[in-house]
Amino acid sequence: MDEPTGEVTRLLEALRGGERDAESRLLALLYDELRRLARSYLRRERPDHTLQATALVNEAYLRMAGASAPAKNRAHFFGIAAQVMRRILVDHARAHSAGKRGDGVPRLPLDEAVLVAHAESQQLVDLDEALSRLAKFDARQARIVELRFFAGLSVEETADVLDCAARTVNREWRMARAWLRRELTRQAP
Repeated sequence: MDEPTGEVTRLLEALRGGERDAESRLLALLYDELRRLARSYLRRERPDHTLQATALVNEAYLRMAGASAPAKNRAHFFGIAAQVMRRILVDHARAHSAGKRGDGVPRLPLDEAVLVAHAESQQLVDLDEALSRLAKFDARQARIVELRFFAGLSVEETADVLDCAARTVNREWRMARAWLRRELTRQAP
């Protein structure tokens, strides 16, 4: 977050305006921060994970580059990046644990999962499935979990991305965590 205030937003606007070199300048500006985000995700993965932070950033960037509408601002960009990285890791976890479902892997509530340094692939899949169920029930709460838990955005940044009040984010964050905790506990053996 060392770039001048508004530079990311300015580059995103230039990108939407069709400026050719805006994309490469944006990537150069945000690459280190994207790698930090990727490393943060990978620390929660199993110790023998084969995906590296650079590969995760590159795959996420390729998927984001193909998106029809670029992000509005820095917080929105990292919200999208977090969502894409989460999807990549869940796909990777599903591929890794294909055929191993219910193989005695313990499930953890969301609060405990945050504290575990090397979460198992199945736990990520379970969390993703629970988050998908939450999205059917309350899409905004699911998006808040993505932005806060996966992207690491602050309450204020999350409120900015969702265009709502910080109080609303706090209230719905608490409700979503309680709902997910109940869902993940119910799945536990």
